[in-house]
Amino acid sequence: MVKRWVLVKTDEQKTRELAAKGQISSLAAKALVMRGCDDITKAAAFFGQDSTERYSSPSCIQDMDKAAGLISEAAENGTLICVYGDYDCDGITATALFADYLNNIGANVTTYINERSEGYGINSDAIRRLAAEDVGMIVTVDNGIAALEEAKLCKELGITLIVTDHHQPGDELPCAAAVVDPHRSDDTAPYEDLCGCGLAMKLVAAMEGGDSEFAAEQYGDLAALATVADIVPLNGENRSIVVDGMRCIKNTERPGLAALIEKAGIKNINSTSIAFGLAPKINAAGRIASPRNALDLLMSEDEETAAELADKVIALNTRRQSLTDSIYADIAEQIARDPALLSRRVLVFTGEGWHHGVIGIAAAKLVELFDKPAFVITAEPDGLRGSARAVTQVRDEAGCFNVFDSLVYAGEFLTKKGGHAGAGGFSLERAQLDGFVDALEEYAASLPRRTVTEIIACADITPDELTEENVSGLSILEPYGEKNPKPVFLLSDCTVKDVLSMSEGAHTKLVLEYCGRRLDAPMFGVRTESFPYKAGDRLNILVNLDINEYNGRRSIQLRILDIRMKGMKQEKLISSEDYHDKFVRGEITEQELLRAMTPTRDDLAVIYRSIDTPRTPLDAYSSVSCVSGTISYCKFLTALDIFSEAGLIAYDRFANSVSRCPADKKADLSLTPTMRMLSGSYTGSAS
Repeated sequence: MVKRWVLVKTDEQKTRELAAKGQISSLAAKALVMRGCDDITKAAAFFGQDSTERYSSPSCIQDMDKAAGLISEAAENGTLICVYGDYDCDGITATALFADYLNNIGANVTTYINERSEGYGINSDAIRRLAAEDVGMIVTVDNGIAALEEAKLCKELGITLIVTDHHQPGDELPCAAAVVDPHRSDDTAPYEDLCGCGLAMKLVAAMEGGDSEFAAEQYGDLAALATVADIVPLNGENRSIVVDGMRCIKNTERPGLAALIEKAGIKNINSTSIAFGLAPKINAAGRIASPRNALDLLMSEDEETAAELADKVIALNTRRQSLTDSIYADIAEQIARDPALLSRRVLVFTGEGWHHGVIGIAAAKLVELFDKPAFVITAEPDGLRGSARAVTQVRDEAGCFNVFDSLVYAGEFLTKKGGHAGAGGFSLERAQLDGFVDALEEYAASLPRRTVTEIIACADITPDELTEENVSGLSILEPYGEKNPKPVFLLSDCTVKDVLSMSEGAHTKLVLEYCGRRLDAPMFGVRTESFPYKAGDRLNILVNLDINEYNGRRSIQLRILDIRMKGMKQEKLISSEDYHDKFVRGEITEQELLRAMTPTRDDLAVIYRSIDTPRTPLDAYSSVSCVSGTISYCKFLTALDIFSEAGLIAYDRFANSVSRCPADKKADLSLTPTMRMLSGSYTGSAS
């Protein structure tokens, strides 16, 4: 699917002034100006240097001092305190953090994290078991704000409940002894976007008399890991947590974390290696096995035990990847059998026995591939269980598909639901599936437009700015993450000079000429035989810029995010995709529109001849329409449907690629379902 490029030209004067006053590179200044930090004051706020304190006082958060006092009193009295966490990376690290602190101050402490089968949040059965074990206080981390009935049960059983959570509260707060949540309507804390583990670190600071530096020094490694993993905004106080925490991770004395880093082969600690190298492995334990594996790893004090647990967690992540790949394969097969599934406004796929711990990952992948909201449902003995994701990379969320709103709209078919704008979970009975799918389509049809992923890029980079010093200067913007993405730059009108094979064709290196400057762009995982562009092609390319160090040599490295032939008209392409989907759904009946979408015999011949490379990415073929100007992209997509139905091409929609099939006879295209829908009088053939 075509992504929408949002190309921003920065104010030259503001960029120069910011670069001079801030003593930063011009590329870094452009990246800041592009995201609204267009003067030194705003830039200082971005870097957390607009005040003398990088961490606000924990006392600013409602009920924080009350919670700290009650927990301190319980610790002194020898009360058995249970730290009750969640089964994702944020909840596991928060549990490890606060339990470790309580152990260090001599408290009587135990921990509890739900198995995934128990569902999210503190539950009544667990509370009763903990009461039977003489637990006198429960401190929730990363959950509890919605535990209204569970809080009443704690009160009945004589358990003091302290809630610390970062999720949005409802209209009513749980009747706990203290409710610590920066999102409370009566909270006045200057920063509210902490993750659960970050909030637990603030609680440690509160118990240490407000000493945030102590808390960050002791527990910054865990808080940084969780802050990156939970995809909370990396600005303000979170930025300080991750910057400090990455230093802690590099020098961590936590045997479990050190073992995981070593076993995972991570050499450089940054937000990317945390997000893709560490966090998924912690999450995998809770997704497909017990989160206790990851908790024990992080709390391990013995190097040998830590090494064994690290191996186990990594093995679980490998299994998680295998389970996810299996779901992808099943979905690809469903698409191959019924390509019309992809023309729905909402993608819904159901499978028997798909592991419920990884269906959310599969949904996220579908959104990435097809730029549509995706609902992935596993059929289990007691009903259906699903996870949903939606496009979130947009500047204006008004009128966009909202997962939680869609679940509310279709709520009559569900037995359970929860989530937010970008993601959610739900359960339903098998008999309700068709009604649920129809309701989702109805909700999506009520929206003003399809939500299209936007890539925001700086559009005025010059060749003179592509220096090692300038590109190195971008590092001051790290750590990258939510609300602070890695800067994207447009290289306009590049000429392909050569396409080189790497590792026997497993990878490809693109040699470009940009305004007389030679640039190399390695593309790992892109097979040379399938790369659609050739020497002489003129391209517009979106890139991240990095410095590559190899054998003592430093050079600028481009990481290509998206490629287009020069001259592509993106809004026409997006509109064409939408019209094609409407046609497949049977929503276009006007004869004039149908005629405009119908490829002529000559159109079909041109398009068929263009398919001459095995498994070529479909995006490259859009040049047939957008550059020549004679064939609309909608006609192009329709022609692919016709060829596929006639058995002339292999059209892999999941891999977004096409290739010719061996043909020993002519095919009557008029007999294909698509041609019959377009025109009952058409006759033609192709070979």
